[in-house]
Amino acid sequence: MSKQLPDVQASSPDVTVGLNRVGVTGVEKLVKLGREDKRPIVLMAEFEVFVDLPSWRKGADMSRNMEVIDETLEAAVADEAYHVEEVCGEAAERLLDKHDYTSKAEVRMEAEYVTREETPESHRPTQSTADIIASATATEEGTREEIGARVTGMTVCPCSQGMSVARAKQTLEDLNVEEDVINDFLDEVPQPGHSQRGHATLTVETDGDPPVDLNELIEVARDSMSARIYNLAKRPDEDHMTYESHADAKFVEDCVRAMAEGVIETYPDLPEDAVIRMKQSNDESIHQHNAHAERLATFEDLKGEVNGDAPADD
Repeated sequence: MSKQLPDVQASSPDVTVGLNRVGVTGVEKLVKLGREDKRPIVLMAEFEVFVDLPSWRKGADMSRNMEVIDETLEAAVADEAYHVEEVCGEAAERLLDKHDYTSKAEVRMEAEYVTREETPESHRPTQSTADIIASATATEEGTREEIGARVTGMTVCPCSQGMSVARAKQTLEDLNVEEDVINDFLDEVPQPGHSQRGHATLTVETDGDPPVDLNELIEVARDSMSARIYNLAKRPDEDHMTYESHADAKFVEDCVRAMAEGVIETYPDLPEDAVIRMKQSNDESIHQHNAHAERLATFEDLKGEVNGDAPADD
């Protein structure tokens, strides 16, 4: 005769306070990302899974969460997934079905993603990496899915560059160089400014229809900074990156605004209730602190601002 074990999680807590998110983090699984007419990409992904918990219940069924995530991800590996956010969406919906006491389930995934490209001047094959960010939230009203990435690039501070321009102009004037020549020179040769390694994060949240292309999002994020960087760089490539970054100096705020503009140009038909998350963090080179800016907005609001249709701030 088997012994029946008590269900302690289903008992009442001493303090009847509900919790927004209860679950597990650090769940590592292989996910196979399918591609048309190409071999699939295998990702080592790390998952977080959560449900909300009512005030009358002591704990969530942690083993049940693990069972659901295992079932879902094993199926994803076997069948190939063309959109990683759909893996999260399926898992969130399974969580909601498995837990009759919860009203919301969340699944979040991160994985390193490698793309192949060519260096800008030496034209050598190289690779770039991005951190995929995917998530989904399932409720009785439906499921919202989020897809995006965190990428690394280079920025140059316009403020310090402006001081260098003033110094160069004064030096050339002291050498009796004609003003027209000075202006032509400064237009052609970007002056130094302190550079930073920048980290751009861009995600789009929708109801999954239509799906958002991950590779396009990565391109928008990378192009939002002063210059792209490459794992492999010969001297001509280093010169290219240095010149390009100083020719397009950007504040951390400018990078977020460039992401906003890129999203509007790349995805003109996004649903108006799509949620766009944009974040830029720069590792300062001449300060001990870092610079940071971010924006969260619906596509409707963002499009209005980018196109100049939004009312001016008071």
